[in-house]
Amino acid sequence: MTLFVNNLTNVDVSVWSPQYGLQGASWHVDVELDGELGEDGMLFDFGDVKPWIKSRLDAGLDHTLLVPTHAPGVGVEECSEGLHVTAELPYPFEVRAPRQSFTLLPWAEVTPERLGDHLSAELSKRPPPRVEAIRLRLREEFPEGAIYTYSHGLKHHAGNCQRIAHGHRSHLRIWRDGQRDLELEALWAARLDNSYLVDDADVTNPRELEQPLKVKYRSAQGLFRIKLPRERCHQLPTPTTVEHIASWLAEQIAQSTGGDIRVQAFEGIDKGALAQARRP
Repeated sequence: MTLFVNNLTNVDVSVWSPQYGLQGASWHVDVELDGELGEDGMLFDFGDVKPWIKSRLDAGLDHTLLVPTHAPGVGVEECSEGLHVTAELPYPFEVRAPRQSFTLLPWAEVTPERLGDHLSAELSKRPPPRVEAIRLRLREEFPEGAIYTYSHGLKHHAGNCQRIAHGHRSHLRIWRDGQRDLELEALWAARLDNSYLVDDADVTNPRELEQPLKVKYRSAQGLFRIKLPRERCHQLPTPTTVEHIASWLAEQIAQSTGGDIRVQAFEGIDKGALAQARRP
């Protein structure tokens, strides 16, 4: 007998890609469980499925940086912060952070299909009673409209969002003077795609414009540092919460286009913030 639960939960991560560099990702998680029926006529109580699997994903890969340790130019070593991860392709990159901020995978590239198989095997090692095997499928949200990915860290966050390199794959919707503007959406999604969003207050070398951007902060989980090319970054005058991202985008778009601008900025799947700005 097989029990299935579609869209059981979502996960938000960043992925190091040897082709694109630092990428945000958000995936729906679908689950199938194989096993024998009990005397109650059930394999596994639906009410127990979600917290059992979600708790393991939350404690594992969710809100981490997924690192393919066999990718060209990737290096991993211990450091005072926890782990020091470096990469050379497609651009120089390094991050220092507590160990729980990373998911290290002995692969040349991370794909949702292979990651789903890996998670299935790990969860199936100690399944709940009557469950013989667990299969997870990770899938992206259906692309309706403009979508971009970004990575960031929130030092004031009480949970795992404080990790300096976690990210999201997000819709972007823009209205100008009350009308949805698909061209503006595509333009700004392209500008933001595969970028790192950073609070100005966390930049340690603001005047070294010819040098990579260096970011550092301390939060409840420890000390975090990241370094990457400035052209891959967007600096905000505020923390990079989705509320501030929406407001920043509305102001930037209003300044460049004029008119009454309304922005719906998503943080991954099915959540986000709305903001408005107006310029003559």
